[in-house]
Amino acid sequence: MSLSGQHPHTAAHVDAGLQPERTVMAWSRTALACCIVSAFMLRWLSFYGPAILVVPALTLLAAVTISVTQQRRIRDDVEAIRDGTVPVEAGPALALLGVCWALGACGLVLVILA
Repeated sequence: MSLSGQHPHTAAHVDAGLQPERTVMAWSRTALACCIVSAFMLRWLSFYGPAILVVPALTLLAAVTISVTQQRRIRDDVEAIRDGTVPVEAGPALALLGVCWALGACGLVLVILA
């Protein structure tokens, strides 16, 4: 809750500093990078056939998940910093790490098979 008793809409309403903005921008760039990787994977469609569409679809799913959940995560983190109770949530970062490893492995396998 914000100091006025109303629930803030964004992290910037709770913390006027630049940290929330930088964090939101970083997650937005990550989502954009996932979309770009997904588009690059489409170029292999003619070579590998429709089965390759699973990889870009999963990458787009990761981008959408990042975009949908980033505001809530940032707001919760800023409120926790303000309250002095910073929880460590490794789940989102580990999930993104898993997606990156999986994409790298898929890319490597597809290049080797070509």
